[in-house]
Order: sequence, then C-alpha cells, then structure tokens
Amino acid sequence: MSLDGREGRRGIGILLRELAEGSAMLVRDEVRLAKVEVAGAVAGIGVGTAFVAMGAVFALLGGLALLAGIALLIGDQWLPADRYWLAALILLVITGATAAWLAKRGMAQLAPSRLAPTETVTTLKEDKEWLKQRLTSGATSS
Repeated sequence: MSLDGREGRRGIGILLRELAEGSAMLVRDEVRLAKVEVAGAVAGIGVGTAFVAMGAVFALLGGLALLAGIALLIGDQWLPADRYWLAALILLVITGATAAWLAKRGMAQLAPSRLAPTETVTTLKEDKEWLKQRLTSGATSS
C-alpha cells in the first residue's frame, strides 16, 4: 500500500479501490454460496421425487393386487360357476366410472375460467380508474 504523503494515511483512491475489490470478492463469495445451496436443494428435490415416485408405484401395485383380490373374492363367493372374468368386468366398470368422474372433476378445476386471477383483475381495473381520476383531477386543479 502506498502512502499519500502522510504517514499512516491512505489516499481516497486506494480506499475506493480496496472497497471495490472487497465488494467484488464479497459478491463472488455470495454467488458461490448460492450455487452450493441451490445444488444441495436440487439434489434434495431429486431424492424426494424418487421416493415419491417409488411410493406411488408401490401404491399402484398394491391397488392392483387389491382389485385382483376383490375380483377373486367376487368370482369365487358371489358369482355362479367361478366366473372370475365377470368379476373382473364388474370391477372394470366400477373403476372406469370412478376414473371418468375424477377426470371430469379435475378438468373442471383446470378450466381457464377457474384459473384466471379474477380478484386481481378487478383490483387492477379499480386501480386504473382511481389513477385516471387522480390524474384528471390533478390536471384540472393545477
């Protein structure tokens, strides 16, 4: 460090340069820390997603096993002459109807009219009118 003619005192140029260098180093360190944190979060999301997917697969397999068991029970106990195909057909109709009903409800929830931010649009229109009134009243009162 050079001294500016006075012993123990640095010039303003040196101080500004050190401030700029320190600030740049601080920003680089913060960016590096953010990258490490984001990488850790992304890795955690990946692991969590894998566990959820595996759980969903096992739940699906369990549901299929349950349906197979119900088909066997219906075909063995309640239908004449062990008609398992009829039991499976009955379950197909029931689960198909349930799936269609769920899909219809889901599509209704995803309709554009339900997704539109109606309150925000209304508020923005009110703000526009308020601003227009303020501008016209301000222009006429001046």
